[in-house]
Amino acid sequence: MTLEIIDTAVLVRGISPVLEVPFRPDGAVDYDGFDRVVRYVLGAGVTSVMFPGFASEFHKLAEDERAALTEILLGHTRSRPDVAAVIAVQDHATRLAVHRAEAAVAAGADLINLLPPHFLSPSRRALVQHIEAVLAAVDPVPVVLQYAPTETGTSLDAEVLGTIQARHPNLRLVKVESSPPGPLIAELAARTPPLPAVEGYAGVQLPDAVRRGAVGSQPGCSMTELYVEIWRLLSSDEPGDWDQGYDLHRRLLPYISYWMLDTERIIAAEKLISARRGLFASAYCREPAHLLDTEEIAMIDRFLTEFADYLPPIGLS
Repeated sequence: MTLEIIDTAVLVRGISPVLEVPFRPDGAVDYDGFDRVVRYVLGAGVTSVMFPGFASEFHKLAEDERAALTEILLGHTRSRPDVAAVIAVQDHATRLAVHRAEAAVAAGADLINLLPPHFLSPSRRALVQHIEAVLAAVDPVPVVLQYAPTETGTSLDAEVLGTIQARHPNLRLVKVESSPPGPLIAELAARTPPLPAVEGYAGVQLPDAVRRGAVGSQPGCSMTELYVEIWRLLSSDEPGDWDQGYDLHRRLLPYISYWMLDTERIIAAEKLISARRGLFASAYCREPAHLLDTEEIAMIDRFLTEFADYLPPIGLS
């Protein structure tokens, strides 16, 4: 059983995209479009995907929609030992989070991504109790703990996370989305035993995160091929590859740093990128949402022109 846990957690290393959810112009979920998203991302050189996250607009999905979308994803991953489905749990109530995590594992999730509760500022003690309840409920299934202080206001540190890991070894990864993420990533990597971290936040600080010990990144999924190439270069030992990866990231940075000024903006930008590439028909985001203006749309078209060699049209049926 231990070997199975290690192998599953290792699959999350490298680029592990968060899947977006396409909607039709009337706001209904485009399930066929989501199936194309799953097939596209799994065919782009990754070994894991995460769903649903902020990039999935999880907070705008009904329970039946979320269940149907999760089943589409697991239908692609259940029988494949080479890819892992990381299913997210964001429920504020501990009872509901435990139930959702257990149900996801029963349905075929390879890992659980846990976002700690944040409404009404729960105490650190309450946060730890919530996290440990979910970890215990799904043990020995690996868990990725998502630390997103900007979006949630939650405050955790390496000592607390290490203490949790000591009691629950199935805490296998931390998704660090603090600004900057590097210091916490380095603290976690320096612990005994190390607690590996993946970087989020659209990869804005990816080179620094890699230098400090990050084992992967979880960006959105509209430009998966570009992130895969940057990761390949930054993690390579070949002479000159790091410099090439840093330069490619430097070209990407003006775009993602602007889009990440707020979460709704990058959701809208990535959806338009996917629609422009032909992955699905409509870039609609459920309201409340960010409405891209003329200059922001022009920026996306410049981005697609600049990175056309990495982001060709997607010819999925």
